[in-house]
Amino acid sequence: MTAYPPQLSATFDAGDYPNVFKVPFLAKGGIYPGSIAAGGTLSQTDARAATSSYIPDQVLPYSIQWNLGVQHQFAKDYTVEVRYLGTRGVHMLVQNQMDRIATVQPNHTLPTYLSAPSQATLDALPLTLAQLSAPGSNPILGPLGFTSKITWWAPIGNSYYHGLATQVTKRLSHGMSLIGAYTWSHNIDDSTATHFTTYLTPRREQDFMNMRLDKSNSALDRRHRLTLSWAYNTPWFENSSNWFSKNLLGNWRWVGTYTYESPEFVTAQSGLDSNLNGDTAGDRTVLNLAGDPTKGSNVTALTNSAGATVAYVAKDPTAMYIKAGAGVFPNAARNTLPTRPTDNFDMSIAKKFTVREGKTVEIRGDFANIFNHPQYVPGYINSVRPNSTFTTDRTFLIPGNSSFAKWDQVFSSSPRSAQIAVRYVF
Repeated sequence: MTAYPPQLSATFDAGDYPNVFKVPFLAKGGIYPGSIAAGGTLSQTDARAATSSYIPDQVLPYSIQWNLGVQHQFAKDYTVEVRYLGTRGVHMLVQNQMDRIATVQPNHTLPTYLSAPSQATLDALPLTLAQLSAPGSNPILGPLGFTSKITWWAPIGNSYYHGLATQVTKRLSHGMSLIGAYTWSHNIDDSTATHFTTYLTPRREQDFMNMRLDKSNSALDRRHRLTLSWAYNTPWFENSSNWFSKNLLGNWRWVGTYTYESPEFVTAQSGLDSNLNGDTAGDRTVLNLAGDPTKGSNVTALTNSAGATVAYVAKDPTAMYIKAGAGVFPNAARNTLPTRPTDNFDMSIAKKFTVREGKTVEIRGDFANIFNHPQYVPGYINSVRPNSTFTTDRTFLIPGNSSFAKWDQVFSSSPRSAQIAVRYVF
């Protein structure tokens, strides 16, 4: 999918050519000369039919930022800061399939019912599934000989961020330092992921010709974030001349962080080509605003008296997310399904012993999620490392599956972890 167009170069899968190379590849000379038969001259017709990618002229993305802040110090040791930050991203890359038109539109769709209508109602519906264009049609490039899906990264994405950040800082005094911060923010975009890096938000838009349908809360949006961090060095016997009092009763350090963060919002997906544009990656669901936001429902096809599919009915009318069948316009937005918030304490406790002047031994215990509070979140609760342990499929995002929105069946509980460290300073 990301290979160069055939007009520029050709890509060969070595697995299809067992005589091409031997392991180790480079040490054995790479591709043997003459091991791949020359293809001769590539005709215009063959080149167009083989074209599956396009490299556009480079348009550099850029961002515009603006901010305003005020800071005030009071009570000698405390500082309060309030800041507003705005960011606008322009010409962000978007993974797009060129000129693939979605036949299904809001005014050209099969209906989805919460309860089955009468046969007379079904017979009166003007559109059947068979009347819709065949999936994968490309009325613009197809007649020109471009029969493959042409993937390109168009510089047409946009993002918007607004954030109000507050922070209270207590500088170190009497053995205690403290930082408390709260941020309210809203992150909006139309293209969070440009490659297949996650199932949680699609890498391609639902309608390649209408980016407005994908403008929504970003997968990076965290509306509320509160953190409290402290460090406390006990003052007990700090200046005592008694070695035992100073080293057994004193010289303790307690460090901790509390974090609360709004949940990541993910995209409920139908898992099929609902809008019949030849792609299943971006198709979302039908939204039942009166339904239970924790429930998803599959659908049953409904036919007219001639046996043609003309509509669908939800199997569970109490669900908010209903699978969009083939020929149905998915009206749900990106990233509307909340996972669970982060609500976490990390702590560290250290004890220092003075061996002699200038030489100390410190024994420290570090505890992540010290209270072992189950937190089924898509990622790590105290790290930005990538987490790919749940990305084997997207069944938990497709209504009708037993695991739909069952986060405790999909993500880790982020169990408590601990480590002990010993440090000798000399």
